[in-house]
Amino acid sequence: MKIQNALTVVAAVAAAMFAQATFAQASAPASRAEVKAETKSAVKAGDVKAGEAAGATDKPVKSSKSKADRKAETKTAVKSGDVPKAGEAADAGDKAIKSDKTKADRKAETKAAVKAGDVPKAGEAGTK
Repeated sequence: MKIQNALTVVAAVAAAMFAQATFAQASAPASRAEVKAETKSAVKAGDVKAGEAAGATDKPVKSSKSKADRKAETKTAVKSGDVPKAGEAADAGDKAIKSDKTKADRKAETKAAVKAGDVPKAGEAGTK
């Protein structure tokens, strides 16, 4: 019985090795000359445009409005608030948060917190 099992395993391994070799040969990559020939025939057939910037050769779309009209539209949109502000803080909001305390009140609060030991010393943030 053991010999039959061993022969079956050997046969399975041999079949797997031969199958792998056949698949490797069937899916071999095309040579450089073959790829160049395929590309050349595709370009001639019109399936592919030559060059990396093939889309850049298309004619630009003409606007039906004059430059002055576009500028006037933009100006009115900015005045009405339809155009978002540019920059990193554009999403932060237009209005600053107002404090209900005066500068003197904030200074007094901070001074009291330092005396009470609630504010960490410089360079010791996070440790009390």
